[in-house]
Amino acid sequence: MTLAPGQVFAQDSTQSRLSGLNLSGKDPIQIESDKLEVRESENKAIFSGNVTVVQGPTLLKSGKMTVFYAKDGGSAATGSSNIDRLEVEDKVYVKSNTQVATGDRGTFDMKTEILVLSGDEVVMSDGPNVLVGCKLTVQMKTGEANVDGCKKGNSGSGRVMMSITPGSTPGATTGTKKQ
Repeated sequence: MTLAPGQVFAQDSTQSRLSGLNLSGKDPIQIESDKLEVRESENKAIFSGNVTVVQGPTLLKSGKMTVFYAKDGGSAATGSSNIDRLEVEDKVYVKSNTQVATGDRGTFDMKTEILVLSGDEVVMSDGPNVLVGCKLTVQMKTGEANVDGCKKGNSGSGRVMMSITPGSTPGATTGTKKQ
């Protein structure tokens, strides 16, 4: 990825309003995959191969997704129990409205509505605006996010990179403008 001079920001972590990225523990979920394995005794279902999940305006894709069901009744085999959390891996892609996030693996807690994406490189974009780190934690209820940089070796906290295009988002600003 190439970021233009004057548009790159780096710091240990950042917080941002992510109003477009949205999942909800309340909306119906449609899941499709090449294979489904149900482990009733473990209250989980494992979807593998071209996994696609749609919930409202949100699309999630991955190579594998494990659905953990709440242990308070219902059946993983029929999907009639409440979903506790989702774990996804193998090229995770999440799109909601104008925002896209990608990573190697992720979790979504349905009760707290917290999405965590992690990997060698996690990329969050909204049109031309891009945020890169190694761990993205999003509070879906509020749109608040925290991005952690990539650790380099055994020491150092790593860095977060951000590229913002002026005028692409209301109130967006950049640092020093190059002339």
